[in-house]
Amino acid sequence: SLYNALVALGCDVEQTDKPEAVASAAILFFPGVGAFGSCMAMLERKQLVEPLRAYIRAGRPFLGICLGMQTLFESSEESPGV
Repeated sequence: SLYNALVALGCDVEQTDKPEAVASAAILFFPGVGAFGSCMAMLERKQLVEPLRAYIRAGRPFLGICLGMQTLFESSEESPGV
């Protein structure tokens, strides 16, 4: 996993679902597996959408992998209307 690889490289890694942790992250890796619609619903429920958008708009280091990158899109053919 990405987490295990970063730890093996000696990185200080924090997994979080807290909006304030997103805002204070030095680098944000956002991996993902699953469906766009359910992922976006979870991000909304945990109030992470706006902190993620603000982080990216600020030009801070971000790597979205698979679904993690798709969450940056305005919509998805996979989940129409989301």
